[in-house]
Amino acid sequence: MHHPTHNPWKITGEKEIYDNQWISLTEYKVLNPAGNPGIYGKVHFKNQAIGVFPLDDEMNTYLVGQYRFTINQYTWEMPEGGGPLDELPLDAAKRELLEETGLKAKYWTELQHIHLSNSVSDEFGVIYLARGLEQFEPEPEETEQLIVNKVPFNQVYRMVCNNEITDSLTVAAVLRVQLLILENRLP
Repeated sequence: MHHPTHNPWKITGEKEIYDNQWISLTEYKVLNPAGNPGIYGKVHFKNQAIGVFPLDDEMNTYLVGQYRFTINQYTWEMPEGGGPLDELPLDAAKRELLEETGLKAKYWTELQHIHLSNSVSDEFGVIYLARGLEQFEPEPEETEQLIVNKVPFNQVYRMVCNNEITDSLTVAAVLRVQLLILENRLP
């Protein structure tokens, strides 16, 4: 599909508002596409988002439950985390899967690239399907108080359809895997 490559936004100034080891927030003075002045805030992520959808031979997956500070609620999601921008996403995926579930996978398939909230941030994610699973000991980070549940894929798919799972990486992975199943193309 053809699309314009010209950026209609003009930046006339910028000011860093906040910075830590994970994100920075910059406020830009801009001329919008109509030529009128305004501001635009951008959250820059210093890591890429990594999601791993583990799927065993019996069509079970492993959901990680944790309390998410930002939304003030408990969520169920696939193993996920951040990988440094200069690290291969697959290396980060292997680390996250082991850290959160204790699983290692023999087979890896890249499922999806995804921008997580492109109206306010540049956060970019990569999602993998992990097959050929072996169980080892989890190695959670100190900020993670996790519960891991082995759940049949069809139940997880229903949870997504019923809005019981709302994490964007997990929703994208589950829907993509369901399509692969329906198309008889699941690796």
